[in-house]
Amino acid sequence: MRSLKRFGAIAGACLLILAGCNGAEETSTGSDPQGDMARGAELIAAKGCGTCHEIPGIDGATGRVGPPLDHVGERMFIAGMLDNTPENMRTWLMDPQAVVPGNAMPDTGLDQEEADQVAAYLRSLR
Repeated sequence: MRSLKRFGAIAGACLLILAGCNGAEETSTGSDPQGDMARGAELIAAKGCGTCHEIPGIDGATGRVGPPLDHVGERMFIAGMLDNTPENMRTWLMDPQAVVPGNAMPDTGLDQEEADQVAAYLRSLR
């Protein structure tokens, strides 16, 4: 039972990250919810997100710990509980433990602008 709850928390955490990767759409700059997808892809690679997640368009992102992030931009929910919006994705990326305490998603160390950029990339994954 405990392992099932942990799996649910891990799966939820992974789903939250999934909400926006592709890189083929236009970009914007600044700390607005649109973010800069190219910079988001760079941050995803630099932070090692591919260690846990399979992420389209990110070299070496073949992790199997968290869920694959393909089509995360089309998903209805982040972490199985938050509406998949730019603001909720930013919240999840900046402090996943505040959203789902005890989940497997580590603190990413992203600030608001960086989280917006990562979210922009993830939203583009359709």
